[in-house]
Amino acid sequence: MMGQRHWVVIVLAACVALAALPGCDVERRKSDAELGLTAQQSAGRKIYDNYCDRCHRPDSTKGKKGPGLKGVFQHQYLPQTGLPANDDRVTDIVRNGRPDMPGYSQVLNAQDLQDLLAYMHTL
Repeated sequence: MMGQRHWVVIVLAACVALAALPGCDVERRKSDAELGLTAQQSAGRKIYDNYCDRCHRPDSTKGKKGPGLKGVFQHQYLPQTGLPANDDRVTDIVRNGRPDMPGYSQVLNAQDLQDLLAYMHTL
């Protein structure tokens, strides 16, 4: 019986150790309502999810393939280009792309871009 209790302690200790790993603190994705998004921002979030999220994290300044975009409009300049962090520059980048980023001028219309920018201002 003592051996069985020993294994229970080891298993519990292992579970506690695994739960404490840094990669295990994944948060549940908040809904549009929880974030207080408007209809336009919600539409922009869908566009972001479809086209931007694969390379740019919306909730971090750490990047994937491209820079993370949390707080992108809260800074004077864009992180990698040094261009002004404003709607005109970001629209230009989304439309025309960058050396390692495709442009979306053939995919996103003017309303899509406005919706995307509205969402990005919430990051």
